[in-house]
Amino acid sequence: MSLLERVSTLLRANLNDLIEKAENPERLLKQLVLDMENQLLQVKTQVAIAIADQHLLEKKRAEHESEAGEWKRKAELAVAKGHDDLARGALERKLSCDRLVKGFAEQAEDQRLEADTLRQTLRKLEQKLSETRAQCEILMAEHRRAKIVGRATQARQVVGGTQEAALGRMKSRVRQSAAENAAASEILTPDTLEERFQSLEQHEQVEMLLGEIKHRAALASESAK
Repeated sequence: MSLLERVSTLLRANLNDLIEKAENPERLLKQLVLDMENQLLQVKTQVAIAIADQHLLEKKRAEHESEAGEWKRKAELAVAKGHDDLARGALERKLSCDRLVKGFAEQAEDQRLEADTLRQTLRKLEQKLSETRAQCEILMAEHRRAKIVGRATQARQVVGGTQEAALGRMKSRVRQSAAENAAASEILTPDTLEERFQSLEQHEQVEMLLGEIKHRAALASESAK
């Protein structure tokens, strides 16, 4: 593949499509940047060579044009001196130089067009390279931001999980304490009707015995008087 074909392939590349289809867009864009930088150096080299060749061809054209003019002058001089044979030889050399002038002029023009094409390609490639670099920077910034957001989300999840675990443990303790209190209350408080009457009767017996003790104490006190 020629240089211009490789560059044309890079210039036709749709960055958005490539990014969407790539498994690793950041790596893809970095590789594109490297490829474009490499092609850019080659295009710059070709531009310099094309310009140098153009100048060389124009110089050759000018030299042969000057030589043709010199042979024309010599032909005119030979005619003036009556040397037609010399004039014919000089004119033949002039015509040969004219053909060379025409050939070098055509080559110089072709070289100029090629140099112009390479210059335009160079500008387009520089623009595409700038665009790709910007896309790469944007993508890397988004990637870094996504990582930061991901870490923040994980941190919130960890903190939230810790808080939920602590609240869960606290709720469990409260429920256990409530259950223990309820159990103790059940133990201390009579539940059945029989137990409640039994408790009432026991209280009455206690009060009766207490009254008897007080009555005997009162009688003993009166006897002592």
